[in-house]
Amino acid sequence: MTHKFQKIFGNKKAVIGMIHLQALPGTPKYDGSTNQIIEKALNEACTYQQAGIDALMIENMHDVPYTKNDVGHEISSLTAIIAYLIKQKTGLPLGIQILAGANKAALATALSAGANFIRAEGFVFGHLADEGYIDSQAAELLRYRKQIGAEHIAIFTDIKKKHSSHALTSDLDIVEMAHAAAFFLSDGLIVTGMHTGDTADLNELKKVKTATNLPVLVGSGVDLDNVTDYMAVTDALIIGSYFKKDGYWANDVDGDKVRALMKKVNSNG
Repeated sequence: MTHKFQKIFGNKKAVIGMIHLQALPGTPKYDGSTNQIIEKALNEACTYQQAGIDALMIENMHDVPYTKNDVGHEISSLTAIIAYLIKQKTGLPLGIQILAGANKAALATALSAGANFIRAEGFVFGHLADEGYIDSQAAELLRYRKQIGAEHIAIFTDIKKKHSSHALTSDLDIVEMAHAAAFFLSDGLIVTGMHTGDTADLNELKKVKTATNLPVLVGSGVDLDNVTDYMAVTDALIIGSYFKKDGYWANDVDGDKVRALMKKVNSNG
């Protein structure tokens, strides 16, 4: 277990609730109201907190189609404002992800907002995503973290990233990717299913968990029925789709679903 992970979450197996920001300025689906984007994000943060969530993460998932590896200041600046307000309002551990593969922007945003961690895709090896080829960013990203004085911010890294083809690395199993991420100083490993909302393979999670000393997070597919199984083999659960109405990521957060899952998690210790 890494020091950064323990400092953020303690020894608890944390449930991290996703806030999918409405389309941000300059993106095709932006509706022209930054106030509405901020208000909706804060309302969802409060819904999660009142339902007993352990931590939050915000992501610009409505910004389709995503740019690759970088975003404009109009994205990172508003994300930082929202993250700062959420952090001030809830006091909960908070993470940032900026799509697609905009890991340096996410790190700068987290530092400015007082957030605790980022989710980084494209950390080791490379993969072909719908945005194009996403290359390894570990060396550049960790040097940037050092340069801006953000070493207290944890970088949790996807391995075998969802929504992607891994044909170029098909001769490498997930354990080898976990070893590489650990060697390149990841603060935690994220394992997912193939798509948003798809279940992650429990056998893969078990292999990754035993392969390194890093925290392992499941990044998709957790629901009320399988949460106990995932809790047994992981250190944290990132949940988005299940917490939304009708189980669809783009819908509003359903506080009753959050409460029900948190009740089950807490009853299992």
